Amino acid sequence: MIKLTMPDGSVREYEKAINGFELAESISKSLAKKAVAVKIDGKIDDLCSQIDHDARVEVVTKESPDGLELLRHDAAHVMAQAVQELFPGTQDTIGPVIENGFFYDFHREERFSEDDLEKIEKRMQEIVDRDEKIIREVWSKDEAIAYFKKIGESYKIELVNDIPDGEDIRIYKQGDWLDLCRGPHLPSTGKLGKAFRLMRVSGAYWRGDAKNEQLQRIYGTAWTNEKELKDYLHMLEEAEKRDHRKLGREMDLFHLQEEAQGSVFWHPKGYRIWQALEQYIRRRLEDADYVEVKTPQLLASKFWEQSGHWSKFRENMFVVPDEIPSTEEDAPVLSGDAEFMALKPMNCPAHVQIFKQGIKSYRDLPLRMAEFGCCHRNEAHGALHGLMRVRQMTQDDAHIFCREDQITDESVAFCELLQKVYRDLGFTDIAVKLATRPEVRAGEDHVWDKAEKGLENALNAAGLDFEFAPGEGAFYGPKLEFHLRDAIGRTWQCGTLQLDFVLPERLDASYVGEDGERHRPVMLHRAVLGTLERFIGIMIENYEGKFPLWLAPVQAAVVTITSDADDYAQEVYEQLRAAGIRVELDLRNEKINYKVREHSVAKVPVILVAGRREAEERTISVRRLGSKDQTVAPIDEVIAALREEAMPPDLAPARAQAKAAE
Repeated sequence: MIKLTMPDGSVREYEKAINGFELAESISKSLAKKAVAVKIDGKIDDLCSQIDHDARVEVVTKESPDGLELLRHDAAHVMAQAVQELFPGTQDTIGPVIENGFFYDFHREERFSEDDLEKIEKRMQEIVDRDEKIIREVWSKDEAIAYFKKIGESYKIELVNDIPDGEDIRIYKQGDWLDLCRGPHLPSTGKLGKAFRLMRVSGAYWRGDAKNEQLQRIYGTAWTNEKELKDYLHMLEEAEKRDHRKLGREMDLFHLQEEAQGSVFWHPKGYRIWQALEQYIRRRLEDADYVEVKTPQLLASKFWEQSGHWSKFRENMFVVPDEIPSTEEDAPVLSGDAEFMALKPMNCPAHVQIFKQGIKSYRDLPLRMAEFGCCHRNEAHGALHGLMRVRQMTQDDAHIFCREDQITDESVAFCELLQKVYRDLGFTDIAVKLATRPEVRAGEDHVWDKAEKGLENALNAAGLDFEFAPGEGAFYGPKLEFHLRDAIGRTWQCGTLQLDFVLPERLDASYVGEDGERHRPVMLHRAVLGTLERFIGIMIENYEGKFPLWLAPVQAAVVTITSDADDYAQEVYEQLRAAGIRVELDLRNEKINYKVREHSVAKVPVILVAGRREAEERTISVRRLGSKDQTVAPIDEVIAALREEAMPPDLAPARAQAKAAE
């Protein structure tokens, strides 16, 4: 008798071994119709797999996250089959699932064109219509090598040779086509459906190594149904319209150039956003009793060896000699010697050095130390992406040195601060993940046990729902990740809180406890925005450049209809500046519609139009970005209203209280 435990905890008994399809059919005909795989003791396998022992089981449908991943895997295989049917002689290599879709790398002498993608997609639909059964076979290594050698698949031979001796070599057949794969797969090609789209072709090196041959990579996306596909494609259209690089040019915010790979040239308007954001965060930190510090950018390599970063992050650090050699022969060999300096990739070790100056008492804790620290990381050129992935970055970084009994209170306070900031910046949909110990890490397991439990307790105390992210923790300790959802449904991981028992030990940080003995502080690494560059990029796309008034680089533009109103427009401009409004004056001899259109493209939130009548009546026409309507009001009222609206959210309550007191 076999006992199978279902996801709801119920137990089903079977007299003999049963496969996944039979299990689904025994539950209901409708479930058997929707079933695409079976999960046995947490591992997904083909629906035809036999269950011959007591186990926890789950029937997987393509509507589930597991089923969707399986569907995308099969979409890659169906695409490879379509390519080889249409273009004989093409070699397929590997085709994994990626976020929102899949890709497959091909070796072909001719380049794939956009027309080719249409042909491939059409053939994929035909393969789905054939509803070819997908059959798993297990071959010996020699059989697999002989077969792939016969059909000229050299890349598959290399993959087979890499499989350890004695390990099963799985082959999946669908119709007359087959592929080497670990699986699992759908029962047939018909189960895939037609909610897929091929997106683009790019170059890719075999196994990601630039020394190897260059292949052609075809990317695709696949979804459970047509509505999900349509929604995703619409999101991509929206993302293209909101691309921060495009809007950055249109709004004259920043630029990047080859001579400074991964570093941003902030223009005056872009830097106004930066300053408004930095000043806002600084006020929030002051209210939360943080102290601000500034630490060096260049530190000796021995310092990074001591902290542990040299062995883990060395390849991502910019390293320079401590002294410039007089000749090439004098140049030192790159090593971990102290004669080398490194641009800091993070601020935490330097903050420990400040903590260590002087004797700290348990009464001094918690010590919340913040820095808008400029850091450098040697990201690959191909990984750089506008403001989202840079080499030079400024972090809204802070480290809280505290006692173990203060971990929960400090973590809860940080979660509250982060939620307040995100809410002020327009983000209310936030998911929290607890990322646990990675495979490569510093510190003993019992320390990690304590750290992971500490963060879990803090989340429970803060009343926050969360999910675990196994193996995604930082080098020194587990961390909380805060993922915010933007206006078009994309998620961005920005805020973090990392609980660290290791770095204070490595860098010999201590405080004097109530018992008069030395103790190690606990270190909480935390950031709300992450890096200012990336967060500004996220905000540009979230708002589509249409920032709330307090963040807008230009909050208002005063434009004239005729030159008769120039003097009055100049007066209005001066009054707005005196009121603290970031304003531009446009007296050009251009038609008013042209001026309005130009300022609208630049995403100026408020356009104030002055003509002869407005000058005579001391009023102004107010036009809001995105609206064709306009209102006319006395200039004093307009300035007062704009001043109120332009108040940063952290200062607005104080203004409201002061106004009420009057």
